[in-house]
Amino acid sequence: MNTSLFAAQSDIRLLDDQHLEQVARDCLQEGMRFLMAWHDWEDDDCVVRYLLSRPGNARFLLLELHDSEQLPSLARIAPLLGWYEREMQELGGPCFHDHPEPYPLLIHEGFTLAELPLAARPGNARLHGSYAPPTMPELRNDQVQDLYWGPVRADFVETGEFHFSYIGEAILHYHPRLFYKHRGLESRFAGLAPAAAVFLAERVSGVGSACHALAYCQAVEAAWGIDVPWRAQLLRVILVELERLYNHFHYFGLLAKTTTLKVGSATGLLLEEQIKQLNGKLSGSRFLRSLICVGGLRRDLAAESLANTLEPLIYAADSYLNDLDNTATHLDRLMGTGVLSRQAAFDQGATGPVARASGLDRDLRRDHPYAAYPKLRFNVPLRETGDALARAEVRAESLREAFVLLVQASGRLKPGPICAEYTVPSGEQGGLGWAESPRGSLLYAVRIEDGKLQRVKIKSPSFSNWRIFPLTVHDTNLMDYAINEASFGLTIAGCDR
Repeated sequence: MNTSLFAAQSDIRLLDDQHLEQVARDCLQEGMRFLMAWHDWEDDDCVVRYLLSRPGNARFLLLELHDSEQLPSLARIAPLLGWYEREMQELGGPCFHDHPEPYPLLIHEGFTLAELPLAARPGNARLHGSYAPPTMPELRNDQVQDLYWGPVRADFVETGEFHFSYIGEAILHYHPRLFYKHRGLESRFAGLAPAAAVFLAERVSGVGSACHALAYCQAVEAAWGIDVPWRAQLLRVILVELERLYNHFHYFGLLAKTTTLKVGSATGLLLEEQIKQLNGKLSGSRFLRSLICVGGLRRDLAAESLANTLEPLIYAADSYLNDLDNTATHLDRLMGTGVLSRQAAFDQGATGPVARASGLDRDLRRDHPYAAYPKLRFNVPLRETGDALARAEVRAESLREAFVLLVQASGRLKPGPICAEYTVPSGEQGGLGWAESPRGSLLYAVRIEDGKLQRVKIKSPSFSNWRIFPLTVHDTNLMDYAINEASFGLTIAGCDR
């Protein structure tokens, strides 16, 4: 039993199931926040870990339980853990009793798995069964209508089924059913050499390739004690901030589309395309793939003159965002739409721009510094109203701050190595890695034994934000739904792992 796998970045507290609930309450009372939970089979020992952040402390707290095949659910105490518990239970981890949401999440109603992919002795998991409607609350009213939208929808959108119970235009209840594409990514990491598995991390979510690669590589580097060269740290910041830019431009293009601004939508998507073209010229990849590696970067980038290249784009972005701010018909549709309270955002685990628009002042780049961010200056935008307008304003300021960071990072580049030399150690190691992606907190936990990955846990921001999103849809109207969903900037790939 190795109780020090993640000790380099977190303070570890060993617990048993009898004290778990009280310790969880104490942590919340002290202002801590649960970030994720996952299970691992270390030999025949089922280990469950809960990761928490602490106010004003860059080190995490890790609650760790061994021999934990039966545990009390913490979802009533920390609702955001509800999905993590159901995920563990359905894929081969512990069972959680007294769960407030005792219905399927990943393995939909009507289906079963013959073998569980993350069990003590995992098998080749295949689904058996046939489609059944999702578990929904009973609504008794002869005026209620039900609409099932998906899983195949119009346009180029990800696979998901959305159930609306409504009267006229009023939505009484909304239920998104995701997890249609069982890619088995976490189980596919097992047995791979850590350096080779970066390819897999980059493909968890295509629009977050750089951030996924960065978070994964930092987890391996923490496990192996690798110090990444300064030039590589700066170039990593440049890559992920370029990724933030094109994601935010895509966000505004889609948001403008939902408020019927055709020119506004086209302009946002054009700016997104210009950033992707810049990515291609700078790195050889529009999606910034095959660059970040364990130890640094695969190859050097000539980014010293990036500030000059960005100047016309900075001007164009500022003009575009000002035009949106001065379009009354656009702002009117955002004001008061999809309100998310601060308390609900905290309880349900909202992250990124969604959390900051509801008054939660959190950003991993500042609170748990990594790469070159400790040496760079940037602001973390914050709003309090929690509506679609607040989410758009936070994104707009974040977009502008990305330009600021790119100019700073490129200006500090000096010649030097871009990848550290390292030796693959024997024995067992564990590490945490994280990145503040365009959509919020992204975390990786890795366990390595004799140079091979044994367990990789991925916490994606959309896994958190999809959970909170339905609370902003209940008791709203169908005409505002598309605007509300666009204001969250969600992806499904981060959930369908």
